[in-house]
Amino acid sequence: MGMTFPPGANEETPMFVISVAAQLSGLHAQTLRSYDRLGLVSPGRTQAGGRRYSLRDIALLREVQRLSQEEGVNLAGIKRIIDLENQVDALRGKVQELTEELAAAHAAAEAAAAQVHASYRRDLVPVRQETALVVWKPDRKRR
Repeated sequence: MGMTFPPGANEETPMFVISVAAQLSGLHAQTLRSYDRLGLVSPGRTQAGGRRYSLRDIALLREVQRLSQEEGVNLAGIKRIIDLENQVDALRGKVQELTEELAAAHAAAEAAAAQVHASYRRDLVPVRQETALVVWKPDRKRR
């Protein structure tokens, strides 16, 4: 939305009252209340219980409206889509976390291997390795 945030705020900071959120999303305030009851969009709450919508909530409201009006998806289907998208986002975050953890473990193993190699004694002498075939023929005369 190209907006400047107050210090400490971001797109997830609840800041819009329901009337402003309704205007920004192009929906009626009662529709926003219904979506909240259905669990489609869960705005933040003030201590007194008033709803406060973030920019992310408003984007989600617009997506709910688009799915409903343009794609013909019912509200139960939209809830399922939102839940699955949230699950995918969580899984992507977990994959990223595990990838970083694996990279750190790999780097630690490489450092440990380098330390072991650095500790090798330098006074060892390399030995030439050859393979020889010796054929032994016993002396048959001794029997």
